[in-house]
Amino acid sequence: MATGRTHRPATRSRGIPEATVARLPLYLRALTALSERSVPTVSSEELAAAAGVNSAKLRKDFSYLGSYGTRGVGYDVEYLVYQISRELGLTQDWPVVIVGIGNLGAALANYGGFASRGFRVAALIDADPEMAGKPVAGIPVQHTDELEKIIDDNGVSIGVIATPAGAAQQVCDRLVAAGVTSILNFAPTVLTVPDGVDVRKVDLSIELQILAFHEQRKAGEEAEAAMEAEAEAAAAAKEAGKGSDGDVPAVMPA
Repeated sequence: MATGRTHRPATRSRGIPEATVARLPLYLRALTALSERSVPTVSSEELAAAAGVNSAKLRKDFSYLGSYGTRGVGYDVEYLVYQISRELGLTQDWPVVIVGIGNLGAALANYGGFASRGFRVAALIDADPEMAGKPVAGIPVQHTDELEKIIDDNGVSIGVIATPAGAAQQVCDRLVAAGVTSILNFAPTVLTVPDGVDVRKVDLSIELQILAFHEQRKAGEEAEAAMEAEAEAAAAAKEAGKGSDGDVPAVMPA
């Protein structure tokens, strides 16, 4: 089986837009679920709904892959699973190193979805000498002093950084110098890398802040709607209390 260092995905050379590339994993996840249920074909509308996109965008994305489906039949599920997996480079072995084996790094090491998607955790690396040799997810942790040798021995081109923010850039620099050309960054900081190195940032706090913004906006809209409803009810009550001539009737004397 080929290793990650010797092969690269074909998406860039074929001019597939980055936005389309970002949606391919969504399609693959939906298609894999259909495959596991032994569904042979799927329409663009059904697959788009499962992936959370509109069908026109899906058909446009698939046109870059040279796959248009069959009118009246839809898309062949197994063929699309293979085709998208190939475009994403998942039909080969991608050795990955995870640097920083704290709570998050350990959770990533224990994630069972890597192997089924073409990724092999080749090594776990941490700066704490007391962590060296301790198994996490069945893999012994190695010290950062061995980082360059580990990358070279395993042909690693993808690195995952799960260190504290203060250590992330130094780790990134060492990964790049050792030959890593793609980095998944979980550290809460922006990394500086040279041309030719891809960085994907995952910041859970930012995602939560975005959700908080939407929650605040929804709460504001609900409060505004409640005030409008209250004002309408007050106006209706006032209108109902008027006399036939439009004036509020006087209180009759006893």
